[in-house]
Amino acid sequence: MKRTVFTGAGVAIVTPMKDDGSIDYPMLGSLIDWQIKEKTDAIIVCGTTGESACLNHHEHVKVIDFAVKHIDKRVPVIAGTGSNDTRYAVELTREAKAQGADGALLVTPYYNKTSQLGLVRHFNTVADATDLPLIVYNVPSRTGLNIKPETYAELSKHPNIVATKEANGDLVSVVKTRSLCGDELAMYSGTDEIIVPILSMGGIGVISVLSNICPGVVHEMCASWFAGDCKKAAQLQADYLELIEALFIDVSPIPVKAALNRMGWRVGECRLPLTELNEHHTAVLRAAMVKQGLLK
Repeated sequence: MKRTVFTGAGVAIVTPMKDDGSIDYPMLGSLIDWQIKEKTDAIIVCGTTGESACLNHHEHVKVIDFAVKHIDKRVPVIAGTGSNDTRYAVELTREAKAQGADGALLVTPYYNKTSQLGLVRHFNTVADATDLPLIVYNVPSRTGLNIKPETYAELSKHPNIVATKEANGDLVSVVKTRSLCGDELAMYSGTDEIIVPILSMGGIGVISVLSNICPGVVHEMCASWFAGDCKKAAQLQADYLELIEALFIDVSPIPVKAALNRMGWRVGECRLPLTELNEHHTAVLRAAMVKQGLLK
């Protein structure tokens, strides 16, 4: 197996904002410290949940730099460096390397999209430009583009492309990818609803939204699986399904930021064009949080 960045529960951490919309770095530091205390295995910054699409270049690089310095090697730091412009993805990935990130997460090109051949060339171009271990991120619901198992097989030939964050929701595709790639491409669940099913197919962990509010639970789910207690892992998956669904009742990270704010973590609102939860969605999220003891 190639050199992977982490095994277990990685949090796709939110980017806290102040009332004026600027990034709240002290709060980000507090969230990171809590995550590490709760045994989160890796911190992923500047991903979808971190509102990377609404960070300018200076902010993007500064968040990576802050996280690396604040974490100080306590757990691995993975930086989101994906773009629909291959040249910019290369630039961001090199910046992440310079700031000391342990790995990079690269989403498939969005809006302009590409062919499967274009995907191979895009990711290989980035991989040729760095020695960081790269995790490709497949999330068709956001990008309109799906990585096929045969494409994963080609990508897995590159020594720097070590894993995928799989969020296409297609378990048959997961099985085929595993069959074609074997140990040449590790797999992380990219959706909290199917952490345990992905682990059962040889996955090595999750990059999680749920971990933002339940870091200990997601760590325990993964740790139980790897310790051989599959029944406990499966029960945790089932027990938290309602809360997971509530965290995606609106466009992420709107619900998870609302949840953190209600738990006392002042992470602020999302940047436009994302807006606050409506009254109905707020009630659904609150009920799911109360059920798990996160709110009274």
